[in-house]
Amino acid sequence: MRINLQSAFILHRRAYRETSLLLDVLTESYGRISLIARGVRSQRSKLRSLLQPFVPLLVSWQGNSDLMLLNSVESNGAAFQLRGDCLFSGFYLNELLVRVLQKQDPHPQLYTIYHHTLLELQGTEFVQQALRLFEKKLLEELGYGLQLSRDFVTHYAILPERFYQFFPEQGFKQVDTDAGDKMQFKGKSLLAFASEQLKDEESLRDAKRLMRIALTALLGVDSLHSRKLFTEVK
Repeated sequence: MRINLQSAFILHRRAYRETSLLLDVLTESYGRISLIARGVRSQRSKLRSLLQPFVPLLVSWQGNSDLMLLNSVESNGAAFQLRGDCLFSGFYLNELLVRVLQKQDPHPQLYTIYHHTLLELQGTEFVQQALRLFEKKLLEELGYGLQLSRDFVTHYAILPERFYQFFPEQGFKQVDTDAGDKMQFKGKSLLAFASEQLKDEESLRDAKRLMRIALTALLGVDSLHSRKLFTEVK
């Protein structure tokens, strides 16, 4: 199989042998793929500067296995300029995609969502809402989307002034009181997340806590390296 000029982003790169790289790549039409980029670490290579995270690329490759050969790469636009917390957030997105996406499982809509999130992270201020919405849409794309607007037991609409217990793989069930349990959430926060309008600190905190719980089922107990690094720097 030979694929030419596919829109893509580098998610992760690591050294391979003396002059090559192993690349995890997010492509628009073929999902996450792994490529060998031969000779690109040599001083004479013209591709070294392109094979970086957050650079829109057009890549061509060939092969029929899980690990294929990069044939060519060219720029597909200006690199995204991420700084400070936004840069850490970009690395978090990349590591998250490497961890949860199966190889060669196409998600063209997710590619668009990723591109849009990088645009939001280019600003001068950290946009936490962008991360939470990316996580929410990622779960939806993978078939693990959350029902944030209805009680899964009664099927009644979630009420903003009530509290709800989260049951992974099922949804939210109304409870009588707020017990301070990490699995309990205020209805107001759930509705804000459902409408993608996280305008206050409480809703943002609850959305972050909820996504940590929901993503654990996909990630397992091992913490993300980018999350550890962010915590250490802070």
